[in-house]
Amino acid sequence: MEQDQRILGRITEMVEDERKLRESLAAGEIDSSTEHQRLAQLEVELDRCWDLLRQRRAKAEFGENPDDAQVRPPSQVEGYIE
Repeated sequence: MEQDQRILGRITEMVEDERKLRESLAAGEIDSSTEHQRLAQLEVELDRCWDLLRQRRAKAEFGENPDDAQVRPPSQVEGYIE
């Protein structure tokens, strides 16, 4: 579960980074193009972290080793349909 806490910590950091980007745009410190580009990168990484965390939890729930979960490539994670 320590690994899960590290993943959650990283998610929290990225959510804070998103907030800071929005504030920087509002303050005129960056332009909207830069904000959109950085937000898009953050969103992909957030999706990958959430995916890894879900994989780990599912493996634990079904008696498998959560450490066998792997970070999936953006193309796979971003291809999910909700």
